[in-house]
Amino acid sequence: MQGQDGERDRRGARSGGDRSPGAPDGMPAGASAGTAAGSPHGAPAGTAAEVPPGPPPGTPDPEPRRGRPRSAAAERAILDAVIALLEAGEPLAGLSIERIARTAGVGKATIYRRWSDKEELFVDVVRDMEPDDPPVSGTEGLADLRVMLESLRTRGLAQRSSALLHNIFAQMKSHPKLWNEYHGTVIAPRRLAMVEAVRRAVAAGELRDDLDVELIDDLFVGPMLVRTVHRPDAPLPDDLADRIITALLQGLAPAARV
Repeated sequence: MQGQDGERDRRGARSGGDRSPGAPDGMPAGASAGTAAGSPHGAPAGTAAEVPPGPPPGTPDPEPRRGRPRSAAAERAILDAVIALLEAGEPLAGLSIERIARTAGVGKATIYRRWSDKEELFVDVVRDMEPDDPPVSGTEGLADLRVMLESLRTRGLAQRSSALLHNIFAQMKSHPKLWNEYHGTVIAPRRLAMVEAVRRAVAAGELRDDLDVELIDDLFVGPMLVRTVHRPDAPLPDDLADRIITALLQGLAPAARV
């Protein structure tokens, strides 16, 4: 996919070439206004052109023409520009769209076509720096819970190993609008996904059905959040998610004495 200045008209690309400069929309490269006005076989201008029959009655309208396709290269340049500026010591609050656009080598309009404001852009920068959310089945209960708990652990490890990511989160929490955007578009969907996994586990008989599902979710997530957020010096072993799940399923009461 090409950048802002090199993106082609989609309809022209589908028809086999870009439009000639100044040619009407949909005219192939090399066609002139004279040949366009003539017949399909190149009849001279002024000769009545053979008009192709229209679509049969009831045929759906063709897909409406959309705006220019997004450029993956432009998006990558914008995200990298923000990261580079942050690595250079620029605070989040001090970054402007103008500065980001200049660093990325794009126009401001290119940024605003993708993000409505800085908060949306910064959230995508953070998501780009974090480990990807792992895929879950959407049908399993405890198995999906384990995958999502492990994802919490790996994100905690990423924050510990990246001074920049840790610094970004510290700054985000001091900017309510930015933190609310991150919470609403990242944290809330993750929490909802875990609550739904708890519901599936309850329905499958893997968890008891006489407790509030949100309380059960908190019991699973709480220990991992304590380790990753509130105790930055606490170990995060590879089997931590399994240990949390096993402890909850077995309970904390001592084994009955024989």
